[in-house]
Amino acid sequence: MNKPYSSDEPTRAEVDAFSGATVVEFGANWCGICKGAQPIIEKALSSAPTLRHLKVEDGSGRPLGRSFGIKLWPTLVFMRDGRELGRVVRPTSADQISDELARLAQPA
Repeated sequence: MNKPYSSDEPTRAEVDAFSGATVVEFGANWCGICKGAQPIIEKALSSAPTLRHLKVEDGSGRPLGRSFGIKLWPTLVFMRDGRELGRVVRPTSADQISDELARLAQPA
């Protein structure tokens, strides 16, 4: 598994203030589904090495995840300039993520 989910989460205001493309990945280090999805997430994101990718530990009472309405892990939220453009919940193929990355790369 690549880097772990961080318990040090930014605020929603900080995330909304990011410029450019960002993927926020919500999950938990102990989550088997999250661990199983890591190879396909890594494969898809390897095509965008300069993309800002935040791995945020989620759970009950975690404000960032609640502000995005996260219910299942892993969930990847694709944003540009603080605005959500798409999301993938429990990805089962790298293509699902690559499709969202392609949308993210399109001009606004």
